[in-house]
Amino acid sequence: MIFDSHTHLFGPGQVGGPTLRALKRAWGPDFEMVADYEDHQKNIEEFSGSIVLAFDAPATGIVVPNDYVADYCSQDSYRLFGFASIDPNKENAARLLEESIRELGLRGLKLGPIYQNFYPDDRKHYELYKKASELNVPILWHQGTSFVPEGYLDASRPAALDPIAREFPNLKMIIAHMGHPWVDECISVVRKNPYVYMDLSALFPRPWQFYNAMVSALEYGVTDKILFGSDYPFFTTKQTIEGLQNVNSLVEGTNMPKIPDEIIHSIIHRNTPEILNLV
Repeated sequence: MIFDSHTHLFGPGQVGGPTLRALKRAWGPDFEMVADYEDHQKNIEEFSGSIVLAFDAPATGIVVPNDYVADYCSQDSYRLFGFASIDPNKENAARLLEESIRELGLRGLKLGPIYQNFYPDDRKHYELYKKASELNVPILWHQGTSFVPEGYLDASRPAALDPIAREFPNLKMIIAHMGHPWVDECISVVRKNPYVYMDLSALFPRPWQFYNAMVSALEYGVTDKILFGSDYPFFTTKQTIEGLQNVNSLVEGTNMPKIPDEIIHSIIHRNTPEILNLV
């Protein structure tokens, strides 16, 4: 099994505002962020399946509707697991989540404080987490940095999830991108909370950071809680596999620690749907 735990759909016009302006600054004025059904299917066709994320982040210009993701995933429900996204600033957020799970068949919740501009440890949002726990669906968090100037960086530390994990000890949560650049903080949260995991998506293009993140996870004994994910379309599933397989390349011929081959293999072939109770 090779299952990608972190992929996106971006239909035409679903990424705009501050996020698109930031992307155009980085990649040129003609850049458009689009990854439609056909694009996603090409990326995942030779693999076992993936999580596919909606994103309700109007504060920074990203609105990937839940029904858009649900429609796509319904075309291959054995391999594709859609995660709803609800803007926690909406007064009816918990009800919207329940509707997305029960009526649309989505299987989890995607949140990103730096894109949705909310503080995760503010208790006014706990009703949403309580609903996720009641529905037995996992939450995937973008709890780390971003290039969008309008985002709330101070809401993005992985440690902000620790009170939530203690309040809802059976709620499964995944910290995306190993919480970069606060990787060791992320590892600390993951190590102490049995049902908190992390994914390594989008880290391999920064080889030194990626290598050190993996060494820290190895030294703290939590490599079994790393989920394989790519952050498609920013990086493909195949690119991410190659990046992980090459994690030791910077330190070949040195006495620096190496990530054992069996750990690399176990991450790539991790049975994420079973871990997250998606099947």
